[in-house]
Amino acid sequence: MSLHPIDMAVIAAYIGLTLFIGFWISTRANKGMRSYFLGGNRLPWYALGLSNASGMFDVAGTMWLVSILFVYGLKSVWIPWLWPVFNQVFLMVFLSIWLRRSGAMTGAEWITFRFGDGPAARLSHLIVVLFALILVLAYMAYGFLGIGKLAVQFIPLDLAGLLQLDVFLPTALKAPNLAGDLLAQREAAMISLNEKVFGVVLIFLTSLYVIKGGMYSVVFTEVIQFLVVTVASVGIAVIAMMHVAPDTLAAAVPEGWGNPFFGWRLGLDWSNLLPSADTKIASEGYSLFSIFFMLVLLKGIFTSLAGPAPNYDMQRILSARTPVEAAKMSALVSIVLNVPRYLLITGLTILALVYFSPYLRDMGTDADFEAVLPFALREFIPVGLLGLTLAGLLAAFMSSFAAPLNAAPAYVVNDIYRKYIKPNASEKTYLRISYLVSTVFVIIGTLIGVFLTSIDNVINWITAGLYGGYTAANVVKWYWWRMNGYGYFWGMLTGIVFALGLGMPQVDINPLQAFPFFFVACLIAVVVGSLVTKPTNMETLQRFYLKTRPWGLWGPVADSLAAAGRTVSPNTNLKRDLINVAVGIVWQTALVCVPIFLVIQDWPKMLAALSVVLITSVFLKLNWYDQMRDYPEDYSPDEERTHKSDVGLNL
Repeated sequence: MSLHPIDMAVIAAYIGLTLFIGFWISTRANKGMRSYFLGGNRLPWYALGLSNASGMFDVAGTMWLVSILFVYGLKSVWIPWLWPVFNQVFLMVFLSIWLRRSGAMTGAEWITFRFGDGPAARLSHLIVVLFALILVLAYMAYGFLGIGKLAVQFIPLDLAGLLQLDVFLPTALKAPNLAGDLLAQREAAMISLNEKVFGVVLIFLTSLYVIKGGMYSVVFTEVIQFLVVTVASVGIAVIAMMHVAPDTLAAAVPEGWGNPFFGWRLGLDWSNLLPSADTKIASEGYSLFSIFFMLVLLKGIFTSLAGPAPNYDMQRILSARTPVEAAKMSALVSIVLNVPRYLLITGLTILALVYFSPYLRDMGTDADFEAVLPFALREFIPVGLLGLTLAGLLAAFMSSFAAPLNAAPAYVVNDIYRKYIKPNASEKTYLRISYLVSTVFVIIGTLIGVFLTSIDNVINWITAGLYGGYTAANVVKWYWWRMNGYGYFWGMLTGIVFALGLGMPQVDINPLQAFPFFFVACLIAVVVGSLVTKPTNMETLQRFYLKTRPWGLWGPVADSLAAAGRTVSPNTNLKRDLINVAVGIVWQTALVCVPIFLVIQDWPKMLAALSVVLITSVFLKLNWYDQMRDYPEDYSPDEERTHKSDVGLNL
């Protein structure tokens, strides 16, 4: 499809504005490492929240969410628990506050705060850096995969042909005057090459302002990107509601599509409407939906208790001005991400359900449900709004790619180069190394993305494989004083080995179904690795507990503080926090349902979901928001203002 000149102008103007703002504001990032990676801890919580939400509003994820809403209907609201999306609730209730109290710059630096700086702590420090860098590359490749698929649908340029990349095609597809199946294979191969080329070009443009401006550029450009996406989402929702009446939608979907609740089985029968949808459900293993739900809930709770993985989400928390502002930022993400995103997703989905289903039926077993989003945009969005929408989706890609790209040099420069190679180099030296590291990661992430084909497979591996391997060691570190750096190292190493094994193409094991087994293996590695070695230095544990004050098994540390003349009150908020988490998950899920019911015009269910949002909001205001404190009442940051930790941070 050729874009109208107005749409092309809107997209070009948006890219130009983003690059201008990114470079203009980059002067603030040149003041030092903390300014480059954390914005100097001066960015307001609402800007960080909008930025974090924008980073999660990615093209690949949006294409995937459209495809699962198309097939699973309202029951699809449970499938993103794979990540799990409700980890933001655990963060807002207590974990963001605990994490921000450290004053660390990265997740690896937090490990030093927790385990000290001995040999065990250095092993744990290096293993979390390794995990963080694997995660960064996975997210960058994942973002690359989505933007190429979208761009090739709308930009009428055969860049692969212009660059003569057809030389990489198989010999049989290079012959002139091809016809029939060979011609179709060549066209499909050239489309795939063009997806990769467009992905590379857009990654290059995004990298320019991220590498130059650090966290300042990322946050301020992402706020603008979020506003663009929101306007486009509202416009698409209105168009969908005008084109698709409730009765028309009901005729295009199976019974139960509009009901979020389920029994032992999924309960959707597409056999008379779109048989390939039944095939997709069976291939993804979601037919016995109750078993799937129990697995994602189990995995989600443990993954959420582990706290944020060392990625862009953690960077936003550490960038907050205060611990309470970090919690507010995490709460804002659920609101500003879910409402506009699901307006867009639902609008595109119902347009495709009514008008794209015949094309999917013609594809037979080769139906590509990830093509739903491009089709709906191409066929129904008017000139001007299409340009704005594509600019918004481009913005979503830039955000999702920029966020991990900003995190990568933080780990390499701050946690390897600065800690082990040149601890006394100038700030300018560290910044120059950061530029170099970012460039290297752009190249590696892009090369990995070139060889990926399925968004769904990448999501399953990241959520169940990579995050699954991260979970055990990072749950225990918060709640058991006896865990030391050796236990953390062996637990993380076991998880990384399992995750990389599950990612091998010759391994045909569902990562979600494997999660309970390798979680137990990682947990055993943590416990055994900790108990057969010496505990962490008690002074390090005292400093961590005094400042962070987690609930859990911390009695011996509290006793040692009391013996040293420093009596502290234990954290007695376990029951309240868990109640707030349960209510918060209901609140967040209802926030997802409201825009879906609005766009499909199911007014009774929309009002019911909205009532749930209001009731749970009042409860959380009283039982969570009003109870937050930056630090425990018996601790003041002034106590350690002049104390320098082993890593040189002000604690």
